[in-house]
Order: sequence, then structure tokens, then C-alpha cells
Amino acid sequence: MDLIYLDYNCFQRGFDDPNQIRIQFEAIACEEIFKKAERKEVCLVWSFMHADENILCPFVERKLSVIHLSTLCKKKIGPEDKILNRAKAFQQKVNLSSKDAIHIACADYCGCRYFITCDELLLKRSKRLNLKIKMMNPVDYIREVVK
Repeated sequence: MDLIYLDYNCFQRGFDDPNQIRIQFEAIACEEIFKKAERKEVCLVWSFMHADENILCPFVERKLSVIHLSTLCKKKIGPEDKILNRAKAFQQKVNLSSKDAIHIACADYCGCRYFITCDELLLKRSKRLNLKIKMMNPVDYIREVVK
């Protein structure tokens, strides 16, 4: 079973502007990934960084939706020095934000097969880290992996 780390934006994609076709496709793809988790076809990871970002979310409806989706994440990870040190190294190597670096470090630490994000700049930068994790957009995941 594939171990997948979803960037926080995947949990919120369904709330973004549906007038943009790209956002519609990404929202549908994220929804399909959550359905696969419900059917126990994939295993999702929930990290302390997801929880922190959700606490900071100013929209109650979004927060509650993310909390509900977090119950589909069967692997949970808390902060550890190894993760934080790895995140710092990632930040320095490819100029990532601290949040993005921690998300990728969490995925790497857990041994995830996939890191999925809707953030194109993050994808571009994170691929330069040359990790074993496959970094991709949710639509690309559905196209390439789900057959």
C-alpha cells in the first residue's frame, strides 16, 4: 500500500475558486485520493505541521473539514529533531519556506512514496532535492498512478 504525504493545500483545495479549471481538476483529484484512503487503498500521513497550519486557518468551516479529513490519515507523526534538522538542510539547499521544508522532511522521514501538492513552485524546487519520494500534483498522481 502506498504511503502518501499530502501538502496542506490538498486538504483545502475543495474550498478554492472553482471558476479556475485547474483548481477544479485538483479538487477532484484530491477528493479521489481521500476516497482511496477511505477504501484503505492508500495510507495517508498527518503531521504536526498539518495540525499547526490548520490551527492558523481563519475559516471555521475549512478547519472542521480538514479535521474530518485528518481522520483518514492513519499514520501520525510529531516533531522530532531529525525532521527539523532535515527541514533546515532542505531550506538551505533549495530555498524552501520553513513550512514547506518541514512538510517535505516529514514525508521523507516517514518513507513516503509520494509527496503531493498543488503548489507548482514547491514542486519545482523540491524535485531538486533528489529524494526517493515522487513529488507530484494531485492530478498527475491520478493520471499516472491510479489506473
